[in-house]
Amino acid sequence: MPFILLKPFEFRDIMQRFLKYYWLSLIFISFLFTLFISGTRNCAAHEISSAYRLGPEDVVVISILAGGEEQVTKDMVVGANGHVNVPFIGKIKAAGLTMEALEKAIIRPLEKDYFVAPQVHLHIKEYQSLQFFISGAVKNPGKYALNFIPTIMDLIAKAGGVMPERGNLAYILRGVADRKITDSDIKESISKKEPMKVDLLKLLDEGNMSGNIKLKSGDTVYIPLGTKLNQTTTKVYVQGKVKSPGVLDYQPGMTALSACIMAGGFAKFSAANRAIIIRQTQNGTKTIKLNLDKVISGDLPDLPLKPGDRIHIPESWL
Repeated sequence: MPFILLKPFEFRDIMQRFLKYYWLSLIFISFLFTLFISGTRNCAAHEISSAYRLGPEDVVVISILAGGEEQVTKDMVVGANGHVNVPFIGKIKAAGLTMEALEKAIIRPLEKDYFVAPQVHLHIKEYQSLQFFISGAVKNPGKYALNFIPTIMDLIAKAGGVMPERGNLAYILRGVADRKITDSDIKESISKKEPMKVDLLKLLDEGNMSGNIKLKSGDTVYIPLGTKLNQTTTKVYVQGKVKSPGVLDYQPGMTALSACIMAGGFAKFSAANRAIIIRQTQNGTKTIKLNLDKVISGDLPDLPLKPGDRIHIPESWL
């Protein structure tokens, strides 16, 4: 292939053309990337605002259109009493409402007393009630006010990550917010109701994202220390006439019958109708008698267990 020698002005002309098209390509790619990011953010913002329920100090922008003209655009702040001051109408209860519900609540009085076929557009300018809590084996436990709905991994990252001695389960609790959360508070909540659980071995150690669930505003994530999970106070003991008597890890929501099933079920000649649960309380030892035969038949409610409970299934007299 023959070597072509370019004259200086020809080389300069080619380089100028190359640089021109190179920069035009970069500008075009940057423009497309900006559109993509903007669209992604808008979709995320719409996802939040459509499900989000307003709370105190949230800022909502309202635009009212009627007769083909914009009548007013204004910021509305949700007050401590939960109301917003709507143009033309006055105070309306907003706390606890979604944006769609608030829009309907505003349109009705506008149509009745002020405008023909008004249009109301709302969007959230500032989230103040989008709060999440994390406690336990993380570097910076506490309350986090965010402007997006996080996953459990997002919240763990905000809290500086987990501590090396963390346990293998995370608990997600609802209804324990708006106060200072302690480990004892959360353990009490775990014993009273069934929280959502996330397997941190799969999520953090194996990278299995199926457990990376999206949180709800007000959620508390609790990650116990691994040492605490191994204490005997987190165990349930099943003894007597079951197929595999022994020690079980306590799980929130565990009942007397479910513990017996986890222990292999009832053995031959067991007297499930005379089951005994021994429980340690602040006042001493408490003995609870339970007819598990009637629990199985549906004639009696099952007994929710607490950590440290001992279940004894006696032998049948026959």
